[in-house]
Amino acid sequence: MTVQVLRAGERPASPWLNGGGVTREVAGFPAGAGLADFDWRVSLADVAQGGPFSRFTGVDRVITVVQGAGMALTVAGTEHELAQPYRPFAFPGDAETDCRLLGGPVVDFNVMTRRGRATAEVEIADFQREIEVPEGAVLLLVCLAGTAELGAADLRLGPLDAALLSSGYDDLLRVDGVAAVVTIRRAG
Repeated sequence: MTVQVLRAGERPASPWLNGGGVTREVAGFPAGAGLADFDWRVSLADVAQGGPFSRFTGVDRVITVVQGAGMALTVAGTEHELAQPYRPFAFPGDAETDCRLLGGPVVDFNVMTRRGRATAEVEIADFQREIEVPEGAVLLLVCLAGTAELGAADLRLGPLDAALLSSGYDDLLRVDGVAAVVTIRRAG
């Protein structure tokens, strides 16, 4: 049972191929995997302008608006308005997807899992709650706003800081703001 702290200030920004924004990888598996061969990948993106999303064959996505007025995603011809922050929205990464910003740039939280290799559950916490990492899973905590604390680990996370917890970890999470709790399980 381990805790790996992933500080926001240590993440390099990578520009998108279409120039519409930048992304910062929070964590991924296997470590160092590229976009074509990850099992799972979690990132934060600065979306400066609308436009088409990159397609990821065989990948499921969960996107959550963190900052900004929101966006409308048209996924396989159906529009979904994400106007409120901290509401996870799941969609297939291989579907044709286009983004329209609702009122300027946004920051989004993006969880991607490769079908047949991993699955993810994204929950939003804005209170105190018990967390337990199931056997064979990992749990990624990302402080989206304010602060989050893990008592047993004596760990305090600031805005956009994260902690990756291994299976068997059990603790009390205290959130003064908003945190994403992402449980990732290997498929099969």
